[in-house]
Amino acid sequence: MERREFILASSGYALSALGLPDMDSITRRTKTALPGAVRVGQGEVAAVRHMVKALGDSASELGGGHARHLAVRYLTQDVAPWLEGRFTKATGRDLFAATSQLVQLAGWMAQDEGDTPELRGLAQRYYAHSFRLAAEAGDPELSATALRGLAVQCVDLGYRAEAVQLGEACVDYGRHLDNPRAVAYYEATLANAAAQDDDRRMATKHLAMSETAIGKPAAAGGDSWAAHYSPGRWAHESGMILSRLGDLDSAEEHLHLALDIHGLDRRRTRAIVLADLGGVRLRQGDVDGAMATWRDFLDCADGIRSVKVQAALQDMRVRLRRYSGVPEAQELREQSARIAG
Repeated sequence: MERREFILASSGYALSALGLPDMDSITRRTKTALPGAVRVGQGEVAAVRHMVKALGDSASELGGGHARHLAVRYLTQDVAPWLEGRFTKATGRDLFAATSQLVQLAGWMAQDEGDTPELRGLAQRYYAHSFRLAAEAGDPELSATALRGLAVQCVDLGYRAEAVQLGEACVDYGRHLDNPRAVAYYEATLANAAAQDDDRRMATKHLAMSETAIGKPAAAGGDSWAAHYSPGRWAHESGMILSRLGDLDSAEEHLHLALDIHGLDRRRTRAIVLADLGGVRLRQGDVDGAMATWRDFLDCADGIRSVKVQAALQDMRVRLRRYSGVPEAQELREQSARIAG
C-alpha cells in the first residue's frame, strides 16, 4: 500500500469518510450518460469557477456565515445536474476540479460559520467530497487543499495525531507541484500541526521549508486556494506557529509583516491577525500595545460572521478581566460584547 493510501486509511476521525477515489468515474460517465442528460461544456466549467471566486471573495471579507446557503444552493441545484450530464473526458476533468473547489469552499464556510457538531460534521463531509472530486479529476493540488481543510479542522478540535498525518498527506500530494505558494501552503500546514502536537523539531523543519518556498517567485495565477497563498497569509500563519513554539518576538515580527508590509485586503483576515497580534503583545507584557491593537481589531470585526472572530472576541474579553480597573480595558470589553451580540 502506498504511503498516502496508508495515511488515508489509518485515521479513525477525519479520514474515515474519504475512502478511495473512483479514478475511472469520469471515463465511465462519458460512456453511460442517460439520453436526456444535459450537455456540459467549458461554459459551465467557467460558470462554476466564476461562482467560486465571487462567493469566496464574499466569505473572505465577511465570514463563512454570510453566504454558505448560496454556495450550497448553487451546488445542489445547478452544478449537481452537470455532474450527471454529458461531457467529454477533458471537460469532465475540468468540471470535477471546479466542483471540488466549490465543495471545498462550502466546507470552509461551514467550518467558519460556527462551532457546533452539525457544522463540524458538514465541513468534514464537504472536505471529504472535495478530496474525492479532486482525486478523480487527477488534480494533486486540489486534493492536497481538501486534505488541508481536514488538517486544520483536526487542529481546531484537538485531534493532534490526525492533524499531523493529514499535514504529511498534504505535503506528499504537493511535493512535485510547480507552484511554490502551494508548497509553502502545505508545508506550513504540517508545521502548524506539528507545533500543536508539541513536536518542535518537525514544526521548525517544515516552517523553514515553507519559508523557502514562499520566497520563490509565484507561479502563474491559478484557480485553487493554494495559488492565492500570499506572503501576508504565510507571515500570519508562521507568526502563530512561532507563538505556539514560545518565540514571541519573532511571532510579533511576522504578524507586523503580515499587516504592514504585505498587507491583508480581506476584513475578516485582517481582524483575525489583529486579534492574534494583541494576544502576543499581552503575553510580552505590553498591555498598552495589546489594547491599542485590540481597538483596531474591534473596528475590523464589526459585522463579520465568523467563528474565529467570535472566538477572538471571547478570548480578548476574558484576558481583559484582570485589568478591570483600567477604563480602556472596560471600554474594549463592552464594545466587544456589543459586536458579539
